[in-house]
Amino acid sequence: MYAALVSATHAGDETDARLKNLREHAAPMLRATPGFVAGYWTEPRDDKSFAFLVFEDEAAARAAAPAPGAAAGDRVTIEDVDFREIQANT
Repeated sequence: MYAALVSATHAGDETDARLKNLREHAAPMLRATPGFVAGYWTEPRDDKSFAFLVFEDEAAARAAAPAPGAAAGDRVTIEDVDFREIQANT
């Protein structure tokens, strides 16, 4: 399995609309992506958040992960994406 480690910046406070977009649009869209296994998103703190997205293999992770600089909803910008092989899980 592979993980896409995504960092994002948030302009302004967390809004209900932003959280609703994540839960009702972004997460379900990702769930439907081939090779997707699981996703975890952190709460924003100091205008920064992180997502840990797990895929079956590196090709699926690279195909589905957002690109740095991309908009990811209301005033959210992807800053960095790193890909790592998952070596163990429980």
